[in-house]
Amino acid sequence: MEDRDWRILQELYKHRNITKTAQNLFMSQPALTGRIQQIEKEFEITIVKRGRRGVDFTPHGEYMAKAADEMLKKYQKIKDDLLNLDNQVTGTLRLGVGYFFTKNKLPRILKMFKELYPKVEYKVITGRSKTIHSMIFNHEIHIGLIRGEYTWNEEKHFLFQDTLCVVSKEAITLEDLPALPRIDYGTDYVLKSEIDNWWSDHYSVPPRIGMEVDHTDSAREMVMNGLGYAIMPSMYFSGEPLMKIQIKNRKGEPIIRRTFMFYHQESTQLNQVRAFVQFMKSIDFNQFL
Repeated sequence: MEDRDWRILQELYKHRNITKTAQNLFMSQPALTGRIQQIEKEFEITIVKRGRRGVDFTPHGEYMAKAADEMLKKYQKIKDDLLNLDNQVTGTLRLGVGYFFTKNKLPRILKMFKELYPKVEYKVITGRSKTIHSMIFNHEIHIGLIRGEYTWNEEKHFLFQDTLCVVSKEAITLEDLPALPRIDYGTDYVLKSEIDNWWSDHYSVPPRIGMEVDHTDSAREMVMNGLGYAIMPSMYFSGEPLMKIQIKNRKGEPIIRRTFMFYHQESTQLNQVRAFVQFMKSIDFNQFL
């Protein structure tokens, strides 16, 4: 089997659809089907059966698909180790980063890093902190930039912090909030719990949700257009001419949102990972907030 065969099995198991898998791998459907048939012939098994809703994996196919993740990890490690032998800072750096940070902060950081190490390539996976935490735990990425207090027993470095704020285009007070439309947004459970706890500590009625959106980027744009207020980390509105009211806990202290860099110590044996960790530790993140 070739490297691409394991990727075919991985993608097909994920999507259970020949058409979507072929599109994601930039292959024609006949070529994809041909590779599956070749794998089946090589191992003398049946991997998938076509159903009305896509493809169904046989027990043999389930085993092969689950083995694909491990095989691809081993393949990538071999490539990384070989590149590392000549002691150059090269190879692919796999990062897991939040949506907003990827869009608004990461390009500048990677530009600075690339000026120092031009031979490094990147694979950036965006997601919520819970997803990134799972990926770094399972060694799917080298480094995860994670917002909030997640359990981690390996290497962890504090990067920066910001505070939670009520943000609105119009002038409002905290006393007004129960009667005003709030823009709610999809986020990780740590941030949602902090917001919910603060609300229940200060109000006896539930918030009036005027709009629900899927991501913080969407919520930010809605607030900017005066469609309601939101409770969000201050980083999302840095430099914007909006009303921001810092919220505080029962002790009267600002509610802090911290961002950390998570990584495995063994990953720093790779030159590109070690260089990026050192680079991130040297940055003054105030310039990005």
